[in-house]
Amino acid sequence: MFYLIFVEWLGEWLRERGWYGPLGIFDQVQFRALAAAGLSFLLVLLFGRRTIRWLVRMKIGDSGATDAEALREHNSSKANTPTMGGLLIVGAIAGSTFLLADLSHFYVYMGLVVLFWLAAVGGVDDYLKLTAKSRGGGSRQGLYAWEKLIFQLGIGLLVGWFVYARAEAGDDVRHVLNLPFQKTYMRAGQLNPSLIFLGPAAFVAIATLMIAGMSNAVNITDGMDGLAGGVSAIVGVGVFVLAMIAGDQGTAQMLLVPSIPGAGELGVLAGATVGACLGFLWWNCSPAQVFMGDTGALSLGGVIGYIAVVTRQEFLVLVMSGVFLLEIGSVALQVGYFKVSGGKRIFRVAPYHHHLHLGGWPEPQIVARLWIVSVLLVVLALALIKVR
Repeated sequence: MFYLIFVEWLGEWLRERGWYGPLGIFDQVQFRALAAAGLSFLLVLLFGRRTIRWLVRMKIGDSGATDAEALREHNSSKANTPTMGGLLIVGAIAGSTFLLADLSHFYVYMGLVVLFWLAAVGGVDDYLKLTAKSRGGGSRQGLYAWEKLIFQLGIGLLVGWFVYARAEAGDDVRHVLNLPFQKTYMRAGQLNPSLIFLGPAAFVAIATLMIAGMSNAVNITDGMDGLAGGVSAIVGVGVFVLAMIAGDQGTAQMLLVPSIPGAGELGVLAGATVGACLGFLWWNCSPAQVFMGDTGALSLGGVIGYIAVVTRQEFLVLVMSGVFLLEIGSVALQVGYFKVSGGKRIFRVAPYHHHLHLGGWPEPQIVARLWIVSVLLVVLALALIKVR
């Protein structure tokens, strides 16, 4: 909103009167992205305590329930800790993006659609779980898995189609399949003739898998104080850098990666995401005063997957998200092996962070080490930009 008011609507009028001055800094997307991170952090910090009190007053607390008997004692200590703290995260991201991004830009408002859509799905899921006891503790413990998956795949399909249609048909770099170690540009900014350009079906399929898959992966990772929020903040820094590179044609061509007109505005959304996650850690670090719930986890993963699709950097974002992939992969392996082996298990319990906990690792140690792994993976992914 600040960008539209001071740059688009009042910019010329202010310049004529010599009043534009320092307001010109809003022209710089880099400044607005960093400002969004700071503002988002402050919003979560300022509204955190009163939001937690409201959640406690409304008795929106975690039940500590788990399917693993070995984890019941551990989770019992977290019973009645307020959840749905994702409202703080989503509110801060949306508020900061609304104030500092170019709201007229297609990629920005599509990113907000992803954020709100998945937050709504997560919110309904959280609400059904939390009210199950008051409804007699029936079998309706949140949305069924297939119901959540339908909405996740649905937003992936819709966004994938609109993002594809945004670019011109044919050899548009916004349709390229960006493979590892591949040069997008050759000399004089010419496109590499060996590039693979995706048709609508393939593009939409990849977009759907990225958005829905990352949404589920972050949700599964959300099981220890500070784990999902911390890893999301770290990966958010990585996608922020990717958005800044993709949005600057000169930098993208120098680094031989896809240049996506307008993708720089997604840096504001990514910066707001990082700030919101860091602010949430203030309240979610061990011992947690609030959990993000599906409201926050589904939307965070969806936004990360969405930015990966727009910047055409799905591979690098998957590298950055190695911890998320480890977590969702451990669940898939555990369930699959349990079925084919007649009841045997690979891990003590899935997801993997609980396997480590039952192996004797203290929870803060697990969280800190997975943060470290995530930092290293983001560094590796950014280094791979230069390996062409």
